[in-house]
Amino acid sequence: MKISSGFRSVAVAAIATAAVSVASAAHADSGTIRFAVYKAAFFVGGSGGEGTFTFHGKTYPISIGGVSGGLAFGVSKTYFHGTVRHIRRARDVTGVYGAAGGGGTLGKGAQVIVMTNDKGAQLELTGKQVGLQVNADLSGMAISLR
Repeated sequence: MKISSGFRSVAVAAIATAAVSVASAAHADSGTIRFAVYKAAFFVGGSGGEGTFTFHGKTYPISIGGVSGGLAFGVSKTYFHGTVRHIRRARDVTGVYGAAGGGGTLGKGAQVIVMTNDKGAQLELTGKQVGLQVNADLSGMAISLR
């Protein structure tokens, strides 16, 4: 059975493209993150905080800022820790993350959240919240390296 050279070229190109895609995914890495965020809201809210991001054995200081809008009121502080996945460089953690959610806390409460930025970095966070906070809002968070 003869295979045309055009078909063979297309097949080789497809296999090469698949191999590069798999190799690129294999090089993506992960790091750990921990930070505290203070949040205050009365319909429109703001938040800010700081923490650390550890990647390949090096720890980087980070700043957190955010805005929320919707049905939200109260004041709280949340301590988050988790993993940042799908990153190649430390600066891939920087950027704006978005999530839609709802919840409430009176006293001590737990939160779990997964968010993604425009570079494809995925935050998988768990946290403990202290304070009085009720929300059904659309929230955004920006992370920057200091």
